[in-house]
Amino acid sequence: MEEKKIVIAIVDDHTLFRKGMISLLEESDEIDILFDASNGKEMILKLNKDNLPQVILMDINMPQMDGYESTRWITDNYPQIRVLALSMYDEDKPIIEMLKSGAGGYLLKESGTSDLITAIKTLATHGYFMNNLVSGKLIRSLQENSSSRNLLQEISANERKFLEHCCSEFTYKEIADKMNLSPHTIDNYRESLFQKFEIKSRTGLVLFALRNELIKL
Repeated sequence: MEEKKIVIAIVDDHTLFRKGMISLLEESDEIDILFDASNGKEMILKLNKDNLPQVILMDINMPQMDGYESTRWITDNYPQIRVLALSMYDEDKPIIEMLKSGAGGYLLKESGTSDLITAIKTLATHGYFMNNLVSGKLIRSLQENSSSRNLLQEISANERKFLEHCCSEFTYKEIADKMNLSPHTIDNYRESLFQKFEIKSRTGLVLFALRNELIKL
């Protein structure tokens, strides 16, 4: 019995990149490309509720309707569609913002075709894709409902201030200088928050804090 192909759409304003990706993925017997679009508005026009893609490959920087807004629209209108963010940026901020918008994974455009196909298959099957940029725990933290406990009561004012600085480009040493505290104290704040929220990275800490509205960008 032939395995059913995963139906996808590609939304990217760079025509050469989009067409190149189509050519590569068309060679796969596991992927079926339903349509491609150059921005979110065109994507909306091409979506047919009776024939939807399972996964949308979404660029971030696009004219008229960018990846953030497009992903939020998909999440609100067709939550069954999975979004895989494709970008040239590996900084924390776009990753966090795309996951907050509803993307189930984040992949760099420089990734190989086999990695892309793996990401598409994983996203279609499990609803999220984990890699070195994004862990499953972080995605679930963003997608699940917030816990009923009041997390703000679990952290001190200084720990909250530290969380806000974590969203910046400051190093831990620079954060210590900003807060007029020793680097050792900052290390203690970090380790305390890691332990309280079962987080193991700075990006994870920021994602968790944003998801639970402990801080705002």
